[in-house]
Amino acid sequence: MTYLIDGLQYANWSEKIFRQMREGGVDAVHVTITYHETFRETVLVMEQWNRWFEKHPDLIFQGRTANDVRIARETGRTAIFFGSQNPSCIEDDIGLVEILHTLGLRFMQLTYNNQSLLASGCYEKDDTGLTRMGKQVVTEMNRVGLVVDMSHSGERSTFEAIEHSTRPITISHANPASWHAALRNKSDDLLRALGASGGFLGLSAYPHHLRDGGNCTLQSWCDMAALAVDLVGPTNVGIGTDLCQDQPDSIVEWMRVGRWSKTIDYGEGSADNAGFPPMPTWFNDNRDLAGIRAGLRAAGLDAATTDGVMGDNWFAFFDKSFGAQTAPKNIQSAAE
Repeated sequence: MTYLIDGLQYANWSEKIFRQMREGGVDAVHVTITYHETFRETVLVMEQWNRWFEKHPDLIFQGRTANDVRIARETGRTAIFFGSQNPSCIEDDIGLVEILHTLGLRFMQLTYNNQSLLASGCYEKDDTGLTRMGKQVVTEMNRVGLVVDMSHSGERSTFEAIEHSTRPITISHANPASWHAALRNKSDDLLRALGASGGFLGLSAYPHHLRDGGNCTLQSWCDMAALAVDLVGPTNVGIGTDLCQDQPDSIVEWMRVGRWSKTIDYGEGSADNAGFPPMPTWFNDNRDLAGIRAGLRAAGLDAATTDGVMGDNWFAFFDKSFGAQTAPKNIQSAAE
C-alpha cells in the first residue's frame, strides 16, 4: 500500500484545511503544536485539537502509532501526529518527556534556532553541541518513543544527537545546503551521517529553504529530492513541507521571537519582508501534495523510491520509532 504523508505542517487549522487534506488524499500529517509554549500551554493546544477531533471525526483523528496511518487510509480520514518545534514544552523537567508522549506527542526538536537547555540552534554563532541535560533527554526520548528532531539545530549539535541517540533521529523539514545555502539547510556530510545512522530527512517546500524561493520550480525541487536520496538513502527520505497555510504574518514573529527578544529575529527572512513568503505555484495546500509524484519520476526516481518519498518511508519510520524502546536482553531475562 502506498501512503501519502506530510512530515511537517503548521497551518492555521480549520475545517477548510481538513477537507483539503481529504480532497488531496493525505493519509497523515505531523503537525506542530508547540513553538515556544510551556507545558500547560501545550496541553491547551492539545485540548483545541481534541475539539477538532470531536467536531470532525469523519475527516481527522489523532494518530499515535503507524497503524493509525493504515486506519486513516482504510476509513478515508487523515491521521494527525503531534510534534513540538522546541523543548519548551518540557520546561526544565525531564519527567515531562514521558507525560507528553503519553498525551500523544511523537516528535520534539531539541532547539528552535536558538540555544536551548538541550542543544544549540542553527542561528547561534557558537554551536556547543548537546548539553548534559540534552544527552539525558535524548536517552529518555529514545526510551519512551519520542522522536528526536534536529530541523532547527546547529551542525555540531545534530552530529552529536545522531551519535548519542540509540534510535534513528529525524530532520523533519530541511533540504541539502549544497542545493540552497540557508541556515536551516544541512551539509552533505551531515546528511550522509544521518542516512548512515538510519535517520530520516523530510524535504521542505518552505520558500526560504528553496533555490529561487517562491519561484522554485517543481522540477528543481524534485532534482533536489533526487540529490537527497543519493545523500541519505532511498528509504530515509520523505516530505516535510513546513506548510504554514492561512497563517497571518504576525505568527512569524511568534515563531522567530517567542518571548526571548524585544526585536524580531529576521533570520532567513529580511527586514523588509518579515512575513510569510509566497509559496511556489506547485504547492499551496494539501490538494497539491500528490502532484509531486510526477516530478519525482521526471527527476529519475523509480516507482518504488518515489512511493517511499511520497509517504511509505515515513510510514516505516513511524512504525519503528513511536513505541517504547525494547529493553536489553539481559534486563528482559532478569524480568522473566
